[in-house]
Amino acid sequence: MTAETAAHDEQVREIEDSVSDDAGASPAATDAASQADEATGPGSSGADAETGSDAAASRDADDAASHGESDDSADEEEIDEEDRLVEEGEIAGDYLEQLLDVLDFDGDIDLDVDGDRAVVSIDGGDDLDKLVGRKGEVLDALQELTRLAVQQSTGVRSRLMLDIARWRADRRDRLARLGTDVAERVRKSGEREALDPMTPFERKIVHDAVAAVDGVVSESEGAEPRRRVVVLPSA
Repeated sequence: MTAETAAHDEQVREIEDSVSDDAGASPAATDAASQADEATGPGSSGADAETGSDAAASRDADDAASHGESDDSADEEEIDEEDRLVEEGEIAGDYLEQLLDVLDFDGDIDLDVDGDRAVVSIDGGDDLDKLVGRKGEVLDALQELTRLAVQQSTGVRSRLMLDIARWRADRRDRLARLGTDVAERVRKSGEREALDPMTPFERKIVHDAVAAVDGVVSESEGAEPRRRVVVLPSA
């Protein structure tokens, strides 16, 4: 047994203890989550002029062919990237199915691709909230374990996102509403407002929501893990 496998197994045991006791994330789970989170010549005439025209046409044809090859290459790269993300999702799905069996949980696993990352969701089972934990700490640990399992299989670091019982989806909706509400308050009052500390993922959601409101801007201040979003009137 390698050290990496032993560490992985230890994290699984910690998570199993955590969810069985319904006590949120263990220190090892929180460590795994913290490790997670955190990337285009003139004047020719006659026969000579005709030859020059042919040469220009040939260059144009070469350019067009080259452009077409570039487009084809870009399309192929895009397809290859999507295929890679689909493969990540399938590997993650197999891993999570086995992990759910170990933890004795039921759930339906859904695979998707969102932009530049694979997305895996688990829904439909009883007591899945235990796999989320306090403030999503167990979920973050499970996400990191899943990313490590994908990396072990593909040899490439994964940015896969795991959601359980729609916790991240609901969190995204709440944060977007929060960002809009705070932006509207700041726009009316003219006073800056600081939010609670958030993860980079959560801060981006708020920044995007604030950016959609005229007359205000947002920025991040502080150091991790206490870094927060501040909304203030635009200059």
